[in-house]
Amino acid sequence: MREASILAFALLAGILLGTIFYGGLWWTIRRSASSKNLGAWLVGGFLLRATMAVSSFYLVARDDWRSLAACLLGFLIGRIAVTWLTRAPPDTKTRFAQGTVP
Repeated sequence: MREASILAFALLAGILLGTIFYGGLWWTIRRSASSKNLGAWLVGGFLLRATMAVSSFYLVARDDWRSLAACLLGFLIGRIAVTWLTRAPPDTKTRFAQGTVP
């Protein structure tokens, strides 16, 4: 029973990590598009997100590969959720798809 609760915690932690990581990526890209310091936004956002993700994976794993695998699975679930939540409406086409980009 204790092992199942540890794996459930690792899965939930992974979902939270994935949501924060990919949500932060989406936010960084949107903010950097209108910024004068594009490189600073991209590099700073990556360093912050990567540091948070790696250190959190290290803390959640606790020398157990099953906890690490559950956290990674949750991370991927978080990615899918953020991708689904931040997608463009289906009737909106990009300029490239409309043929207006040279």
